[in-house]
Amino acid sequence: MELKNKPPRERIVYVASQLFHQQGYNATGINEIIEKAKVAKASFYQHFKSKENLALEYLEVRHKIWFEGLKHFTEEKTTPKGKVLSAFDYLEQMNEKENFRGCCFLNMLSEIQLDNVRILSVIQKHKTELQNFFIDIIGEENDAFIIYMFFEACMIDSQVYRTQNLIEKTKNNIKNLMK
Repeated sequence: MELKNKPPRERIVYVASQLFHQQGYNATGINEIIEKAKVAKASFYQHFKSKENLALEYLEVRHKIWFEGLKHFTEEKTTPKGKVLSAFDYLEQMNEKENFRGCCFLNMLSEIQLDNVRILSVIQKHKTELQNFFIDIIGEENDAFIIYMFFEACMIDSQVYRTQNLIEKTKNNIKNLMK
């Protein structure tokens, strides 16, 4: 993305998104974001009252991008089984694209204070929407919850081991389990 001609707010969000995802929320300072976004400190604070407010914007942007990709990846499949398998294909693609960095929502969760309800609520909203995504596909809530848990386990396992092995094993099991 060419930052030079973008408005300051867009540059700030883009740079913060890159840094939060690559090095983590706590390891990224406001001054580093300001420097790399090439904005004045006053401009940063004109758009974001705090780093937390920027984190909220980052998570909202990531949520939108992530779900657009997931829905695009699964939309052409006509069966629940096909859609579920495509969702796991999307997870594999994201692992490759983002170098097995894992779920940015869970990464953020591990870095915030337990009483940060503003960020926590955005993370919970994302995870609830993912659960609902599988409910909408499968129709049966308990079965959808199991697929959701497989999906979450695969996200974590692939980040820990930096492989797609559990995703492939899970897809093979889903092929046998779903009709």
